[in-house]
Amino acid sequence: MSYKRVAAVTGANKGVGLGIVRNLALSYPSSHLNDGPFLIYLTARDSSRGEEAIRTLLSDAHLKKAKALSQDGGLTDIKFHPLDISSSESIQAFAGFVKQQHPEGIDILINNAGVAMDGFNMDVVSTTLRCNYWGTLEMTERFLPMLKQGGRLVNVSSIAGVLKKYSESREKEFRAANSVPEMTRIMERFIKGVEAGTHEQDGFPSAAYAVSKAGLTGVTQIIGREEATKGRGVLVNACCPGWVNTDMTKGRGTKTIDQGAKTPVMLALGDIGGKSGLYWRDEKVQQW
Repeated sequence: MSYKRVAAVTGANKGVGLGIVRNLALSYPSSHLNDGPFLIYLTARDSSRGEEAIRTLLSDAHLKKAKALSQDGGLTDIKFHPLDISSSESIQAFAGFVKQQHPEGIDILINNAGVAMDGFNMDVVSTTLRCNYWGTLEMTERFLPMLKQGGRLVNVSSIAGVLKKYSESREKEFRAANSVPEMTRIMERFIKGVEAGTHEQDGFPSAAYAVSKAGLTGVTQIIGREEATKGRGVLVNACCPGWVNTDMTKGRGTKTIDQGAKTPVMLALGDIGGKSGLYWRDEKVQQW
């Protein structure tokens, strides 16, 4: 089948990622982007879990009632592809596949994949930042040129990444960063501080997830501002889905998965936004 629109969602076998795929399929028919058949790549590290997620969506009662999927007469197909954003080789393989299948480019990338680990030590810090910061950054930089004119790139960050947890001087450094290398140097400084046992003296919290998401929000805003100068109409934004009831929040979240998916889906389909390089939560622009 020839598809008019193509999207990819990372970390989509469960939780918010699965909700994003589901709500993209439900919302696309009424979106202004709708100009024909729609393909969504649901990606995940584990192939068996990814394939199971596809089976779950194909039998989803709401999708069937809405006749959203092509199997029920709708516009959308959902296909699984393996992707581990902690691996440069995996990112490169997926990018090569997408470029081969869609040489004209794709329309939407939602970088949802991320990890939240218990404890605080060097292993937790390096693993968390490798996925949440460097992995998402690599996905962003590799796929941004592959987005069509008017495309949308959404990086799912977190309110945990707001800067009120940092020293005044460190917060100023975050806000003053005006390039990807500058933001990356802050992440590297955090890692070196953890190694040396001086990160708190350097103004960082003892929280790998929070620091990774602070860096992600910051670098996404930088890339979004840079992209806005290129005249392609591509919007790059960061967003927080909220405190969602998922495995990552150990079931303590107050939002449903569908509620958590709302902001990233609306940004992806152009129902909110219009500007690049912003941070969103609850469908509104927020202070980082």
